[in-house]
Amino acid sequence: MERHFMDSQIKGVSTGTTILAVTFNGGVIIGSDSRASIGGSYVSSKTINKLIQVHDRIFCCIAGSLADAQAVTKAAKFQISFHSIQMESPPLVKAAASVLKELCYNNKEELQAGFITAGWDRKKGPQVYTVALGGMLLSQPFTIGGSGSTYIYGYADAKYKPDMSKEECLQFATNALALAMGRDNVSGGVAHLVVITEEGVEHVVIPGDKLPKFHDE
Repeated sequence: MERHFMDSQIKGVSTGTTILAVTFNGGVIIGSDSRASIGGSYVSSKTINKLIQVHDRIFCCIAGSLADAQAVTKAAKFQISFHSIQMESPPLVKAAASVLKELCYNNKEELQAGFITAGWDRKKGPQVYTVALGGMLLSQPFTIGGSGSTYIYGYADAKYKPDMSKEECLQFATNALALAMGRDNVSGGVAHLVVITEEGVEHVVIPGDKLPKFHDE
């Protein structure tokens, strides 16, 4: 038991998580659970907000080492704000994702964190980008990540469809998070969702006891 505890201390706090982002007709939804763990074994917090606002209509969500992710997002927010001032216009979603990519790639030997970046801009509308470990950048219509994602690939592939309405997309994201949180022992707490459109940003929080159930628990 003592050795196991020491190993967990060395590993540090991770988000042990389920994160996702999905585009719909006119916007994008980004979401996550709220549980953090130590070494993947002990729940250290049930109330972590993994959705980080890096600009007005651009958010990212984090998976992996919480300390690494917080350091990267802090640096990214500064660079993105500076870029916006220089350009005298809001940053593109791809530009924000590229800043995260550069930070992850340039520090790939030290970092253990991955990101999903989602947002809306006037050039391309709603967009989703994945920044994987090592700094790989991918543009996708929807993506899932974190330890809980392994339980919902089948659901996501079967239920996703292009050009969903806002209501359909909210239901898709809520169901996906509920399924993952019900099966992954290091995903849980509440579901945080952010809806991003041209009109602005809407935050939605769904308590754990209000999430849909798909089996007897």
